[in-house]
Amino acid sequence: PDRLKSARGIEVGHIFYFGDKYSKPMKAHITTKDGVEQPVMMGSHGIGVSRLVGAIIEAHHDEQGIIWPPAVAPFLIGLINLKPGDPACENMCQTLYRTAHQEGADVLCDDTDDRAGEKFARMDLIGLPVQVIVGPKHAAEGNVEVKNRMTGERVVTSLESLLSHAMPLG
Repeated sequence: PDRLKSARGIEVGHIFYFGDKYSKPMKAHITTKDGVEQPVMMGSHGIGVSRLVGAIIEAHHDEQGIIWPPAVAPFLIGLINLKPGDPACENMCQTLYRTAHQEGADVLCDDTDDRAGEKFARMDLIGLPVQVIVGPKHAAEGNVEVKNRMTGERVVTSLESLLSHAMPLG
């Protein structure tokens, strides 16, 4: 009893037992040590791709939503434009979007007219690894705010620094 441990798990693989359903028609037989010929007992196993998505979400989430590991994230960067229509915000978002794509990173841009809190909540729910927040105050200074979705850490940095070395985009 000391060695038994209780833990949660999630099924991602499955095994199917076919018996001789396929081996009989294919005449796939073996000879036993007693010299008796009999059909091969068959089965298959595999990992369900759709089950993996559920397992990743189960293992990587918090009370706000999903936290995608970068290797499997549908987009690497969630770009939040806090003031669509503002020339400085628009310019910075377009520059980041274009540069990220050139570097091979996928970007999901929220340029809706929703309130900032709604945008932050939606981006946390989606759970992209990196959020880049572009607002008029920081944009006027040439800066953006970068949030690490996993740790929640936020850093204000220049767009130039972000694009050149502070965060790998690809």
